[in-house]
Amino acid sequence: MPRFWNPTIDALTPYTPGEQPKVANLVKLNTNESPYPPAPGVLDAIHAATDDALRLYPDPNATPLKQALADYYRLSTDQVFVGNGSDEVLAHAFLGLLKHEVPLRFPDISYSFYPVYCGLYGIAPQKILLDPTLAIDPDDYQGDSGPIIFPNPNAPTGRLLTLDQITRILQQNPSHVVVVDEAYIDFGGESATQLIARYPNLLVTQTFSKSRALAGLRLGMAFGQAHLIEALERVKNSFNSYPVDRLAMAAGIASLQEEAYFAESCRKVMATRQALTEFLQEKGFDVVPSHANFVFARHPEHSASELAQQLRDRAIIVRYFDKPRIDQYLRISIGSEEENRRLCDALSEILG
Repeated sequence: MPRFWNPTIDALTPYTPGEQPKVANLVKLNTNESPYPPAPGVLDAIHAATDDALRLYPDPNATPLKQALADYYRLSTDQVFVGNGSDEVLAHAFLGLLKHEVPLRFPDISYSFYPVYCGLYGIAPQKILLDPTLAIDPDDYQGDSGPIIFPNPNAPTGRLLTLDQITRILQQNPSHVVVVDEAYIDFGGESATQLIARYPNLLVTQTFSKSRALAGLRLGMAFGQAHLIEALERVKNSFNSYPVDRLAMAAGIASLQEEAYFAESCRKVMATRQALTEFLQEKGFDVVPSHANFVFARHPEHSASELAQQLRDRAIIVRYFDKPRIDQYLRISIGSEEENRRLCDALSEILG
């Protein structure tokens, strides 16, 4: 009965998450989850944290986790924010840092939650077209006319901006916040966290969901100079003072201590990504260069929606976006070597 709703909510088009179907023997390559389990030390830490202390509220400031992240990224704790998944962290950034009288700039092909947050918080969006190769052109973000957010690597394309390119965007927009959303940075990119000391307008967001295989625990973080982090803390403490539970905190700290396992998992994903890219190109696909844990590809002779359906018929699901400019592309998450083999066998059968 929409007449009872807030008019803003009535007008929203909510974000549509990737499917989580319950299908036996499914190859699930649609949500960019890790194909590998969390590190054994992470599971041990969760088990150890499952004790009588669960009756108590967690540390509202997540102090031990902030300290671990600060140590890992060579920052101070007042430059670190943590939340219940990077989507929550981004939501706080939209409200606390990106809501102004001027439009928020972001790529036209990008993370589809950005326009949802704009609608929820009453932010005017200004979509900047990707270039013909589906890349972000830093020169398109000149003018210092409003805040900026973009994923790096971009989603769903997988294209990466270098630190020099990000620096150009920051220097061209000194009066406004620039948010670099690094959900996929660990699969071949350099983090912009190393630019924080030089740029007071830079906020970097990351997640434990992808490269650290903790999507089920919902743990995200942001890094920036203290005045930016304080804005996020104010929003958080006006919304939910305890967003990070005891188990997630323990898991996050343990994950940061499992560097060898983390590095090997990322290496395997990147190796499989390269093998899949070469296979797709051999089969006639155009593949966008990716530095993420997925590839974005189209076949000039086959409809993307039909390919997605034929893969689904074989218990393999990938992400299809029915949107202008990318409606002939499939976004394919990098799975395990076995999942990659099943995908390649299925495509060989479909394409003949």
